[in-house]
Amino acid sequence: MMADTKTRTLPAAVKLTLAAEKRVADLMVDAPSDAIGVKLSTPRRGCSGLAYSVDYVTEEVKFDEKIETPGGVFYIDGASVLYLVGSVMDWVEDDFTAGFVFENPNAKGACGCGESFMV
Repeated sequence: MMADTKTRTLPAAVKLTLAAEKRVADLMVDAPSDAIGVKLSTPRRGCSGLAYSVDYVTEEVKFDEKIETPGGVFYIDGASVLYLVGSVMDWVEDDFTAGFVFENPNAKGACGCGESFMV
């Protein structure tokens, strides 16, 4: 007798707010012709060790997480997923700055300037 197998859809590692999704859409409108989406990674950089980096991506990489948004495809670097699980990514603009802001439950600390974080 064969067991019933069920497939469970896992939630995305990072939740994008509506403002972040809109920003991804805006980026894709002005993207280079070979861009297939936008990718979040956590390169080693800054005082605390890791930083958030958002860049255009031109090809899919096997272990990257792929998130379909209304404005385009958003990828998460496969090597960065463990540092980002449960995070919320927002886009914030005010009179002086504009940028992606991250609420990361895995971050144990950040440098004083906010450029980098540690897990």
